[in-house]
Amino acid sequence: MTVFLSRSRALVAVGLSCAALALPAHAAVKAIEVDRIVAVVNNEVITALQLRERVAQATRQLQRQGGQLPPAEVLERQLLERLIVERAQLQLARETSLRVDDGMLERAIARIAENNKLSATELRAALERDGVSWSRFRNEIRTEIVLTRLREREVDNKVVVTDAEIENFLTNNPDAFSGIEFQLAHILLRAPESASPEQIARLRERAEKVMARLRSGEDFARVAAETSDASDGISGGNIGWRERDRLPALYADAARDLKPGELSPVLRSASGLHIVKLVDKRGGAAAGPQQLEQTRARHILIKTSEVLSDTEAEARLLALRERVVNGADFGELAKANSADLSAAKGGDLGWVNPGDTVPEFERAMNALKPGDISAPVRSPFGWHLIQVTERRVQDVTEERKLNAARAILRERKAEAAYEDWLRQLRDSTYVDYRMERE
Repeated sequence: MTVFLSRSRALVAVGLSCAALALPAHAAVKAIEVDRIVAVVNNEVITALQLRERVAQATRQLQRQGGQLPPAEVLERQLLERLIVERAQLQLARETSLRVDDGMLERAIARIAENNKLSATELRAALERDGVSWSRFRNEIRTEIVLTRLREREVDNKVVVTDAEIENFLTNNPDAFSGIEFQLAHILLRAPESASPEQIARLRERAEKVMARLRSGEDFARVAAETSDASDGISGGNIGWRERDRLPALYADAARDLKPGELSPVLRSASGLHIVKLVDKRGGAAAGPQQLEQTRARHILIKTSEVLSDTEAEARLLALRERVVNGADFGELAKANSADLSAAKGGDLGWVNPGDTVPEFERAMNALKPGDISAPVRSPFGWHLIQVTERRVQDVTEERKLNAARAILRERKAEAAYEDWLRQLRDSTYVDYRMERE
């Protein structure tokens, strides 16, 4: 997969940022008392003011969603833990020189504005109307991008899915693409890394108490908000509608045997103990044969940096385009100049399906006829020179099944690896809680 394909998690930062606009709840909370330290994370502090701001943000978000608020002390404890984990990740990013330059930040903000059908000026005005300062918004988007890039580097880029795993998945899941969707809610009781039998026993006792509350008829969302260690616990643990194959394997197996409204037994994974509720399910019509127009394309990618501006990158591609027009071989120029992984193949991307590339690239590619060469095209990954070599209409049903299976397995592996990585990072982080001592 090339570095600019839209399935790359690099674009996740944009989706997260859109949520920041949709739920503008970051107005500064004015301190009504002298600020104090509530926790020390390695050599950095988290203050009461920072925690109050997160509590106010979460409260407004839950109120917008119509959710029930957990008790104040529960909400504070969960949000403090989230702040601790976030701070540990940001420290690791700094220690390993992971940076987000202003150019990357500006491009992300521009995409947020575009996705919300706003200009940059309108976006800024909308945020300020909701009490969100522009500098605060920029800092939070920068943080989101850093966390996303850190996850990519430490977890996602190390996930490997083999052909044998794909074959086994399709063999063991003949109804894999049945079109049935499940709406699940869950509670996670996280286990520490290398948990002892005594720790697991205490965790199971805790899980049984949670299960007893649920069986007695207490609202699942409220119990999740008060007890779950998952990041979505505060909002009730609802993970939305997903096809069965897009669920973690543990949850997918549990959902298969449940009727709407039913609870799973307590489930065990490397992350801890889980309780799953099937809220609802729908669908069931499998997709038929798919005929798609595919494009065979190649490209040259020039990335911008602190020493190479947008203007200079565009000028380099214009010069390369002129050479191709005058008879130079596109593939040889790609090998010598492209910063993409496809450079070794002369920039060849193979057959590209609709939606495989980022919108800026796809729009430019679709406007070309076979043999045509684009003008320089800007995307989140840099500047591209694109040439279309062929087009065809192809039955991609089997290809899509293979690609979908690979994506499902990769997503499952990445989620499990990320949870494990976060747990290890948290367990290796020095934390001194000060809130209880104040």
